[in-house]
Amino acid sequence: MTAIIDYGVGNLFSLRSSFSAIGEKAVVSSDPEVLASADRLVLPGVGAFRDARKALDDSGLVCSVLDLVKNGKPMLGICLGMQLLFDKDYEDGEYDGLGLIPGAVRSIAETIPADLKVPQIGWNALIYRNPSRLYRYIREGDHVYFVHSYHATGCEAYTTAVTEYGGMLTASVENGNVFGTQFHPEKSGDVGLRILRAFVEMK
Repeated sequence: MTAIIDYGVGNLFSLRSSFSAIGEKAVVSSDPEVLASADRLVLPGVGAFRDARKALDDSGLVCSVLDLVKNGKPMLGICLGMQLLFDKDYEDGEYDGLGLIPGAVRSIAETIPADLKVPQIGWNALIYRNPSRLYRYIREGDHVYFVHSYHATGCEAYTTAVTEYGGMLTASVENGNVFGTQFHPEKSGDVGLRILRAFVEMK
């Protein structure tokens, strides 16, 4: 069973439908006991980092989630959920992340040419950097769906794929049992479903 962490932020039911499409039971929950009983966790997120971090803190789930992850339970952060995995975020200030992956989240405007639109919205190809168990069923160059204005930096050792948008932007990361995708697998068609299937197969 996969537990989608419900802290009031994220595309929860679309995610649940995607897991259902690959035959995986998924529950949306804010109950620490349900999260503890799950085989793996998904941390979703949309919107501003500050608001999401506050919502996560207010949920009272941070300590429970960190304990579960540090004890080996696989977790996948998606979009803003991935950004929450890092040490720091610099969106309209400076904020602490969960510290599960070294690095900082910064505006893509610092990396891309000034004439390109922010946010990056749409389908873009994955360019592999380091091996990832998430990509066992897809190929380099497959396209996935992005909607973001910020991306992870200073995390090259953990970066499994980037995408080119006037510059190289971090697309996914992996650190032991912690995974992150800046793109939305649940919006990425068959490629996204195959990525979720690979995640579900992790123990």
